[in-house]
Amino acid sequence: MNAPRLVVAAPRGRSGKTTVAIGLVAALAARGLTVQPYKKGPDYIDAGWLGEAAGRPCRNLDLFMMSADAALSAFRRGMAGAEVAVVEGAMGLYDGVDLEGTGSTAQLARLLSAPILLVVDATRMTRSVAALVGGFQHFESGVNVAGVVLNNVARPRHEEMLVRSIEHYCGIPVLGCIPRDEFLAIPDRHLGLVPVGEERRLARVIEKARTMAVERLNLEQILGIARSAPEMPSGEVVPLAARVGSARIAVLRDRVFTFYYPENLEALEEAGASLQYVDSLADPTLPEVDGLYIGGGFPELFMDQLEANGSLRRDIRQRIEVGLPVYAECAGLIYLSRRVRWQGRSSEMVGALPCEIEMTGKPQGHGYAVAEVVEDTPFFRSGDRLNGHEFHNTRVSMLDGGTARFAYRLRRGSGIDADHNDGLMVGSVLAAYTHLHASGAPGWAEGFVATAASYQRRRQSSGDGR
Repeated sequence: MNAPRLVVAAPRGRSGKTTVAIGLVAALAARGLTVQPYKKGPDYIDAGWLGEAAGRPCRNLDLFMMSADAALSAFRRGMAGAEVAVVEGAMGLYDGVDLEGTGSTAQLARLLSAPILLVVDATRMTRSVAALVGGFQHFESGVNVAGVVLNNVARPRHEEMLVRSIEHYCGIPVLGCIPRDEFLAIPDRHLGLVPVGEERRLARVIEKARTMAVERLNLEQILGIARSAPEMPSGEVVPLAARVGSARIAVLRDRVFTFYYPENLEALEEAGASLQYVDSLADPTLPEVDGLYIGGGFPELFMDQLEANGSLRRDIRQRIEVGLPVYAECAGLIYLSRRVRWQGRSSEMVGALPCEIEMTGKPQGHGYAVAEVVEDTPFFRSGDRLNGHEFHNTRVSMLDGGTARFAYRLRRGSGIDADHNDGLMVGSVLAAYTHLHASGAPGWAEGFVATAASYQRRRQSSGDGR
């Protein structure tokens, strides 16, 4: 498989690699290349920006949530019709979940046999930059740091010393020097960057990043490094799901609910679902569907608008009461609760779950999660093991213990309560803080579609058109 590719990594987070990756993707796309962006790790927000810059969905590659074979299949799936791949790393190049660096950007780069463009924050550093870069070159074998981009360069004299030091001591080229520019910073908030889909005007940041890349990066040499990557072994794109039936599934997808992996939507379609997108702020009711999928996002920022659309909330609650299968993650859990509270304000939500949600000032769950399914659900069977992640500043309050049932016990992660339970179940609803990727949750799509198809048959036999 001839797949020109490059990993954009850094010694640590907050070095500027996201801005460089966005600018690089946008600049290459502006040249007429079909660029496939990838994000290492479970991040939805960086992936959204990269996808916007490329003009095609960004895909996630994560060696905790998926096997090496599944990651390679995901890479091949994304490369269909693409001419070059840009993979943005996460955290520092060698940072993983343990002392051995399991799941690190470096491990992913080795799996993909991809050269690395190292983005270094050069603040208050001159000759020492060579020691830093040299350490990253040689820390682990099989890692090809092929070039460097310097960020936060102070002035021409500073730039000259940095470039000479790296090229003399490390023997690799400096492919870009970016001066300090506060306007290149992407807006952020309590859970990271602002999702690009929330405000279309934020897309101006992409144009500024593209201009930076054109003016400050050696695009020809960077493209040459990507094209120098060895040919990948041939392999198949493994189907995400087997077809199990036919069903219509609504997906809340708008400015509020933006966190969906492309593979999750594709897996539902492969299993037989027809997806119908719904705007939680504007649509008065659900269409005629057999299931509902509510992903992640920032409902606390839209709590008044969500409350104002009372007709949709009531319709969803009534559908759930008669058995509509619903799968919800994080923001979806919040939306299905009775009420959300934040900064002295509260707003009524759907009311399908026996709890309220309280927004706090610090993370309540952050990082990878390992869930053991402890009770059969419409989506999984008891004993299944699921690798996912959680990232939220909210906690569940006023939970009715008499009606609460949990599908998951987290072996890693926080979950909903002090006992690390997660996956709140009510009827055919499964709502969890844990986010899942179809590649790491086998059977999820088939279970969802099969349950939705069964619900459809029950409605048809009873003569209920809705």
